[in-house]
Amino acid sequence: MATQTTAQTERAAGTAQAVQPAGAGAQQDRRRERRNRDVLSAEWVKLELLRTAYATRGGLFAAMDPRAVIVWYLILAVAPWFTHDTASLTALFAIGVVSVFLARVGPLILGLFVIGLVGQVLSLLVVSLFFGGDSGTLWALVELNMKLGAVSLASMAAFVSLDPEKLSDALLAMRAPVLLAFGVSYGYRMLPIIVEEYTTVFDGFRLRSAPPQGRDFLRIRALIHWCTLVVKSFYPIMLNTAKSVRTTVEALEARGFTYAAENKTGRDLRLRYLKIGVLDVAVILVTLGLVALALWL
Repeated sequence: MATQTTAQTERAAGTAQAVQPAGAGAQQDRRRERRNRDVLSAEWVKLELLRTAYATRGGLFAAMDPRAVIVWYLILAVAPWFTHDTASLTALFAIGVVSVFLARVGPLILGLFVIGLVGQVLSLLVVSLFFGGDSGTLWALVELNMKLGAVSLASMAAFVSLDPEKLSDALLAMRAPVLLAFGVSYGYRMLPIIVEEYTTVFDGFRLRSAPPQGRDFLRIRALIHWCTLVVKSFYPIMLNTAKSVRTTVEALEARGFTYAAENKTGRDLRLRYLKIGVLDVAVILVTLGLVALALWL
């Protein structure tokens, strides 16, 4: 009797061990499916844009002084236009790729960059071949796209690492116009509000309008209906944005925003935290060395 009970216990334990991996595997499959569905959703796109705008991913350049980041960006943005050599442009493009990984640029921005660059290359290739271009024309187009790609990579690495306050303070510290610094800061702060309002208006249009009935080739009517709703949703957003801008500007002026930005004492208090450190100098010197080496190739 004891032997039978022990055998039953061992069989039950073996069954539980066999079921547990299967259950764990099913749970992992459901979790992976939910993660893939979240990545492809509009909510993920909205959150990814907000993460990009507010520099929440960290990275090397996020720890630097914003003025040093702007100087670093200007170096990489200007350097590709001083050469036509393919090896130099390839090296500058590689520097941009490494910078993007050091800045931890999100997958959405990288995906849009790759799609745009590949689409531009293919479209220029088709147009050049259609109008009788030769290999020299194609090579010139490749060089142009490499320059634009290097500048775009540097732009992504720099501005993804700067939040609105840092970018605005860096512009003020570099003696940029006060309205420009205010516009940058205000535009970034209005971004989540505008996105949220646009989502609400778009969902309201979808609820109040019936989708096209029946099926057609490639669902063209559904695509046209969706594009129409996208365009219609912009008009209420324009009115709401104008109202929000006026209210915000009046509130800021009532608190003396313009005077505080133009007054030397207020400017010094606001920009007191900006300091050029060892990391800033090291990154700029290394970048200058790499750019000089790339142009020398």
